[in-house]
Amino acid sequence: MNLAFASTLHLPTGQRVGYDTRPVSLAPNASRALSTQKMFPCLVATATPTTQAAEFVLEEKKHDLLRAIQDTQRGLVATADQRSCIEEALVNVEEYNAGAPIDLGKLDGTWRLQYTSAPDVLILLETAARFSFFQVGQIFQKFECQNQSKEGVVRNVVRWSIPPLLEEQEGATLLVSAKFSVVSARNIYLQFEEISIQNINISEELQALIAPAILPRSFLSLQILQFIRTFKAEIPVRNQGRRSVGGLYYLSYLDANMLLGRAAAGGIFVFTRAQPLV
Repeated sequence: MNLAFASTLHLPTGQRVGYDTRPVSLAPNASRALSTQKMFPCLVATATPTTQAAEFVLEEKKHDLLRAIQDTQRGLVATADQRSCIEEALVNVEEYNAGAPIDLGKLDGTWRLQYTSAPDVLILLETAARFSFFQVGQIFQKFECQNQSKEGVVRNVVRWSIPPLLEEQEGATLLVSAKFSVVSARNIYLQFEEISIQNINISEELQALIAPAILPRSFLSLQILQFIRTFKAEIPVRNQGRRSVGGLYYLSYLDANMLLGRAAAGGIFVFTRAQPLV
């Protein structure tokens, strides 16, 4: 399609300068686009609403999943019927970007655990439910892979406490660190490196016992408090062959605010985006 443009410019002297009126050729794609708009204007008008409708349906399915896990205490008290409903709701979300490559830029950040069926996590929750002196607070996965394309670091963060010795819910942190590499479009391989206990926050009662506020605090008592607060125990993760322990982790769904995963050893995970950990 050729379009001709012509105009004149009136100068102060009264002279007129004519502009070139040669036809201007549009690129083939642009020509086809204009033809399509003229012949089928409804296609252009409905493209955005169709996309919005698909996004609305996806958000509804994500909300269905969150509603299904709502009363399970992160999976601890989920019944067989609830687990079946959760699996169905999970699959309904997973199908939306199944097979799409992992976007490490989107994966980077902190994710809060909302539900799991993984035995190694449930045993922590079961222990806390059985013994009143042990508490398990928030559980996070923190991915560090910004500006990476094939690898990164993931840290499993578990907040726990032993009242009244430590502060409620966040008395200490259990940290399991691993390196990961992308092995396929949706699979990453985790190579665990170490388990550490850190960020110990003792309760006010224990602080008063170690260094009573009504007495002059001695240098020794202050040193004890400082040692506890800065204490960090690190244990390398190795098998009997002295090699790092690892495993596959399938990231079945990922967007800006939800992460779904399936561990090769068994168990599903539902995470939502959380504020960065300090």
